[in-house]
Amino acid sequence: MTAPAKILVVDDETNLRTLVGSYLRAEGYEVAEAVDGIEAVKLVRKRHPDLVVLDVRMPGMDGIDALREIRTFSDVFVIMLTARAEEADKVIGLSVGADDYLTKPFSPRELVARVKAVLRRSRIDKRGGDEELLAFPDLSIDPGRRTVTAVDSEKKVTALEFDLLAALASQPGRVFSRRQLLEAVWGWDFVGDERVVDVHIRNLRQALGDSATDPVVIGTVRGVGYRFLLEPL
Repeated sequence: MTAPAKILVVDDETNLRTLVGSYLRAEGYEVAEAVDGIEAVKLVRKRHPDLVVLDVRMPGMDGIDALREIRTFSDVFVIMLTARAEEADKVIGLSVGADDYLTKPFSPRELVARVKAVLRRSRIDKRGGDEELLAFPDLSIDPGRRTVTAVDSEKKVTALEFDLLAALASQPGRVFSRRQLLEAVWGWDFVGDERVVDVHIRNLRQALGDSATDPVVIGTVRGVGYRFLLEPL
């Protein structure tokens, strides 16, 4: 039998942690709780959860700072909880490595659905294998080692950003809609905001030294989506 996925719920509101935890346990998940970002970082190091539900606004170390710290040592899935009025929190959270976000107030059933959808994206399955190196002028993408090298320098990208780049580079010149990229990278049953694609594309461009206004690697097709501009060697 497969061991249940381990989920860490991080929020300074006791009632919310209890409610979310009860729904997740009812689905068979193993749940731990943390009251702030400092405790969250410690528990991610110690327990190695499969997914973290992380509130943004908490006293002490907030969710954004906690996620930045977590991303220095862990590739754990993260769903961020943001206040309805705080659009900036969503963008910042995604830019520092969140996989999805949910706006408060939310239905616990919706959170469970998001958790299930994110966990179906198995990063472990994507890390091995004998996939061929994707080679382009001044850029190479190694699916086996999961590395990106541009102009002879290895670039730091998150696991999700790597998957997004590899999906685009697998079919140079093809125009991918946001929905198609979501299905390819996040999974066909992703139920979040399609704008997550835009944030991660922006992060990719920054990592690769590419420009949104004069792109060389990733082009924008206005009103549709994105395409990979380089021709394979």
